[in-house]
Amino acid sequence: MPVAPAMRTGRPWPMGASVDAEGLNIAVFSAHASAIELCLYDAEGRVETQRFNLPARTGDVWHGHLDAVGAGQVYGLRAQGPWAPQQGHRFNANKLLLDPYAREIVGDFAWHDMHRGDDASDAQRQDGRDNGATALKARVVDDRFDWQGDTAPGTPWAETVLYELHVRAFTRLHPGLAESQRGTYAGLASDAAVAHLRRLGVTAVCLLPVHRFIDEERLVRMGLRNHWGYNTLSFFCPEPRYASATGGRAVRDEFREMVSRLHAAGIEVILDVVFNHTAETDAFGPTLSWRGLDNASYYRLVEGRQQDYENHTGCGNTLDMRRPQVLQMVMDSLRYWVQEMHVDGFRFDLATVLGRGSHGFERDGPFFACLAQDPQLTGIKLIAEPWDIGPGGYQLGHFPSPWREWNDRFRDTMRAFWLRGERNCGDFARRLCASSDLFQQRGRVPSAAVNYVVSHDGFTLRDLLSYEQRHNEANGEGNRDGHGHNLSWNCGTEGSSDDASVLALRARLQRALLSCLLLSQGTPMLVAGDELGHTQHGNNNPYCQDNALTWIDWAHADDTLITFTSRLLQFRRQWLPLGDAWFEDGAFAPGEAGLVWLCPDGRPPQAAQWNDPKQRTLGLWLRRLQGATKSLLMLFNAGADEMPFALPAGHWQVLVDSSTSDAKPAQTDLLEASTTLPARAICVLASSGD
Repeated sequence: MPVAPAMRTGRPWPMGASVDAEGLNIAVFSAHASAIELCLYDAEGRVETQRFNLPARTGDVWHGHLDAVGAGQVYGLRAQGPWAPQQGHRFNANKLLLDPYAREIVGDFAWHDMHRGDDASDAQRQDGRDNGATALKARVVDDRFDWQGDTAPGTPWAETVLYELHVRAFTRLHPGLAESQRGTYAGLASDAAVAHLRRLGVTAVCLLPVHRFIDEERLVRMGLRNHWGYNTLSFFCPEPRYASATGGRAVRDEFREMVSRLHAAGIEVILDVVFNHTAETDAFGPTLSWRGLDNASYYRLVEGRQQDYENHTGCGNTLDMRRPQVLQMVMDSLRYWVQEMHVDGFRFDLATVLGRGSHGFERDGPFFACLAQDPQLTGIKLIAEPWDIGPGGYQLGHFPSPWREWNDRFRDTMRAFWLRGERNCGDFARRLCASSDLFQQRGRVPSAAVNYVVSHDGFTLRDLLSYEQRHNEANGEGNRDGHGHNLSWNCGTEGSSDDASVLALRARLQRALLSCLLLSQGTPMLVAGDELGHTQHGNNNPYCQDNALTWIDWAHADDTLITFTSRLLQFRRQWLPLGDAWFEDGAFAPGEAGLVWLCPDGRPPQAAQWNDPKQRTLGLWLRRLQGATKSLLMLFNAGADEMPFALPAGHWQVLVDSSTSDAKPAQTDLLEASTTLPARAICVLASSGD
């Protein structure tokens, strides 16, 4: 007969389950539990085979060591402690809990009241049913992988162009992929997908969440699913629904092979991560892991009403980054994805939460301090979505260096200026030049501003010019969800149109907005599909639409627009017009400004012109570019009519003209004295030399 494994004291580190030469060490945090049990299961996770109390506690970490147990073992946790929701404690030993440090999850989650810690008929009572048979479990893993010399591209921020994409939506309908690759990490690593990324000239993919997540109960009941993935179940496991392979190790290896393949093509991999809340949602949500292990430590609870959760995320709960062990979990996750999965950086969803102390946002808070001093995370790319929905949640421009931040002020100004005539030239100029009013005064570099016109959250670029109203009926919320203030313009017809003039206007405005984005100062971010005319038919919140609405329709891709976008990015690489340094008056010679703004008459704008919303035409003269003998002149005309524009002295050649479908200039002769600037267009001219 097999000998039962012996439980010894073990170590309080590393957290989670780890294998050594003698067996398995397990370490679990809980400040308020009275005991933690380790439950072993058969290989399928169906039958519990043994149960042990963790025999030791060091500080708030419970730990033990099982001899002769190793990789492949399936396990779960149970926590003994008080059931006292009004004091913030929701311990229920009837509920099997997932290790927060699980590297592989066994089972698929199915919604049932049995997974709640409280009684569904009385939230103040503990539910007495044991859910061990159907609860999710963890598997101990051997996480070795042969990277075969993989090297991170290390693209400087000044040269970075971000490309936000959803793994499944980007690859699901791609005609160049085998059916088994569609919707998967392997599909994104394919020759066809990589060829498109390289053709465009982007330097980094920003992947919507790939941490393992679950579908919300409300969506499941409606026959929908969480498409975007902002509902995290585990901070250490890649989402298996995006893998062509099956089995935890195969999923991890497929993800790693994707990273290696993209790196070989010079493309960095940045993950959109959700450390602001978890899939356990509010007081009526399931008890899956953190809530059952130590609810009062992991979550921010309402002072004086600790049965309720602070909801700075809109998702029911908020992780409490003031707690050292919560902070440690987040830092351990970041290190894991950098060291073991080789990712190059992170975009932090609702990042203000991560800096929330007891009295609001703290720019020098513990999370930022930990990141700044961690040698294993030095040099990775850090991007904040600089807001949450709590008090004082909008913090654009307030994150510390070397963070970059999503700049929604750029988004709104460019939309309003080009589409609705609701911004003046002064605001337009500030956003074009990396929002200096937000970043320069705080000692940040221009690339700190991540500029975008659209993101995954909202209209696509094509829909921005096709719809003035959201059309989210398919989401099942009575068209009440999603942004109501989109600063969009349908160009005279709501939705699709066969009118040639409407289509031409929409195409011209798409090119103007893309040009503004890709020639601006700061870090540009494109969204997958915008370069080929992807539409979501007016749905500006398709978070629950895992179907043809969100899957990129490659069969109807606008190849001309792809070529236009590629040429703009090629121009940006060659000239880097505004660079990653602030322009200062007199920077090149006494009395000579490096950057000069011009009105159509060739003179610098006066205060009245800067502030006049009817002023739709502006020029930007870059008198000296680093390493270049020529100067550039960028001309912007958001008006409906072509406009004569007086040129600075000299001879000028048009390099870029967004009024043409390929960005090539309509006129090639050298110009002097003046030019005619097309309506709703951007032109870039270079001097013929000094």
